[in-house]
Amino acid sequence: MRILRELFGSSPAAEKSGGDTIRRIADELDRIEPDQAKYLASFAFILSRVANADHDVSGDEITTMESLVISKGGVTSDQAALVVQMARTQQKLFGATDDFLVTRELGRIASYDQKLALIDCLYAVAAADQRIFVAEADEISRVGKELKVDQSDLSRLRSQYRDFLEVRKGLT
Repeated sequence: MRILRELFGSSPAAEKSGGDTIRRIADELDRIEPDQAKYLASFAFILSRVANADHDVSGDEITTMESLVISKGGVTSDQAALVVQMARTQQKLFGATDDFLVTRELGRIASYDQKLALIDCLYAVAAADQRIFVAEADEISRVGKELKVDQSDLSRLRSQYRDFLEVRKGLT
């Protein structure tokens, strides 16, 4: 159960109340090294932050988030599904409070190249349903600023997804 506390601050009382489901999740996630788990939890939380920016997380966005957690985190598909589900739940419950805090923590532990890769992943999640809503693009911009990514790099990454941007499609 150690990993639940590290990832999301779960309390011992909450761990006891979840029964077998919590034990299964904890056993699965305990296979992840703690520093990697912390990075993955932050990464998935921020992906969820952008996916939820338009108040609708699509199945395509969830699939994309899981795929990115697998490829960037080197975890199994079961582990990725659990990490993404937990991150989505935490972001939905505590996003308004924790968005900046989680992003700042990731900014502290991530290299600049990891930050750029995250921004690219955020655009991939937002574009998963074939268009990037203004709210999603604005949220990605906020994340980039919170991570202290250079504006020129943010613009370059955004331009790679220009065909998906809602404004370009005349959908505003």
